[in-house]
Amino acid sequence: MNTTKTMNLKPKTQENADAISSKILEKTKQKLGLIPNMYAGMANNTALLDGYVSAYNSFRANSGFSPQEQEVIFLSIAFENGCEYCMAAHSFVADNMTKVPTEVTNAIRNNTDIQDVKLKALSLFSKAITLKRGLPTQTDINDFINAGYTEKHILGVIAGVGIKTMSNYYNHIFNTPVDDAFKSRIWKKK
Repeated sequence: MNTTKTMNLKPKTQENADAISSKILEKTKQKLGLIPNMYAGMANNTALLDGYVSAYNSFRANSGFSPQEQEVIFLSIAFENGCEYCMAAHSFVADNMTKVPTEVTNAIRNNTDIQDVKLKALSLFSKAITLKRGLPTQTDINDFINAGYTEKHILGVIAGVGIKTMSNYYNHIFNTPVDDAFKSRIWKKK
């Protein structure tokens, strides 16, 4: 069975995207200094790009998690979903922008134990929500709460799963090439 994807979706630019997507691409370039390949591809459907970016920005501002915890959530979800693009991108963000300790990002990337008890509980709960499709066990919930998180944080993890599901699925279907900026943290699903 041939599983190679041959999609012909062309990335959009600020010049050829519709007005809403063009503005998102412009703001992204101003903020990051580049337009990630994923955004350029998502710009082919404004509902996807706008929905993703709006939810992503809201998560960053309102989830109740620190920037480091946010990256642990995103990396843990991307790991469970096997998203090579997001693993590279969020590893780069964790290393260079949110300053997550490399031993934490490497533990998530390698599926080994995280030494920090609270971050370990966060990663495990994020993975459980993803893997079990929103049906964690009571033990999963108790372990998360007992590590110092709250019911509000459960809602934040659900938001993170929704956001990463959009990007992970897009990247799976369209085989998004990893941007040069993220290539130092390329990850391959085993």
